[in-house]
Amino acid sequence: MKVVFMGTPEFAVPTLQALIDHHQVAAVVTQPDRQRGRGKKVQFSPVKEKAAEYKIPVLQPGKARDEEFIQELETIAPDVIVVVAYGQILPERILNLPKYGCINVHGSLLPKYRGAAPIQWAVLNGEEKTGITTMYMEKGLDTGDMIDKAEVVLDPKETAGSLHDKLMNLGADLLLETLDKLEKGTIVRTKQDDSQSCYAKMLSKEMGRMDFSRSAKELEQWIRGMNPWPSAYTTMNGKTLKIWDADVVSYEGSEEPGTVVKVTKDTIIVAAGEGALALKEIQLAGKKRMPVQAFLLGSSVETGIRLGD
Repeated sequence: MKVVFMGTPEFAVPTLQALIDHHQVAAVVTQPDRQRGRGKKVQFSPVKEKAAEYKIPVLQPGKARDEEFIQELETIAPDVIVVVAYGQILPERILNLPKYGCINVHGSLLPKYRGAAPIQWAVLNGEEKTGITTMYMEKGLDTGDMIDKAEVVLDPKETAGSLHDKLMNLGADLLLETLDKLEKGTIVRTKQDDSQSCYAKMLSKEMGRMDFSRSAKELEQWIRGMNPWPSAYTTMNGKTLKIWDADVVSYEGSEEPGTVVKVTKDTIIVAAGEGALALKEIQLAGKKRMPVQAFLLGSSVETGIRLGD
């Protein structure tokens, strides 16, 4: 099957690799190169790097609706366009171009968590399971008919980062199954129930700020859902404190949320709106990420101080 692949981040790379191994990838479409880092060096997207490894032609339109780009796709005449976290909305001319349509690999069990950050929000909201959905693309945002699904049960300490890695590999396998059904004509389309959908908005750095008036359970989920980016953070004695790992513990005291109520050799226990949070791994501004036990060997933390003040 002649395929055009559209994707940008690391999440899309395993699916591209699977297509390279099993189909004819005629071209790869990815976002324009960006300047990153202090030196403002131009960096290729992970998808472009993979395409270059196999000398596959790469197209990088500024906008997917650019006429010259659409004409290039029409010249290629792909059987199918596969889209994985490309980063732009496709116009109808592209959606209607391939023989088998445009197939999206989405990181949730649709119709739940449509949008830009389905993986993170599954962790942030304490979901017990999530997964991958392959679907036909249409004008709406992640609203097309569903094809196949594969589920993953979240680990109790699942982070957005660990779930990302599980789903990106699962998505590659599921996409191959979907394309096989396309070729055989055995696809079963299932419409989405819009009443069951919710929007997984993109994360911002500010969203990582800890609000200790929330329950310890919610805060612990927030820490995992913000890992690795933008990371959950607060302040301690005026310095930014990133929190990478914590456990929920019981607490019946009356201290204000955010107050350090106990310090042991390997935890800093902080009152929350309900219960308390035992900090296990932290990173103070200017220092390395480390277990609290190692942090306390070189720094003292007094009970009674408030985080976030």
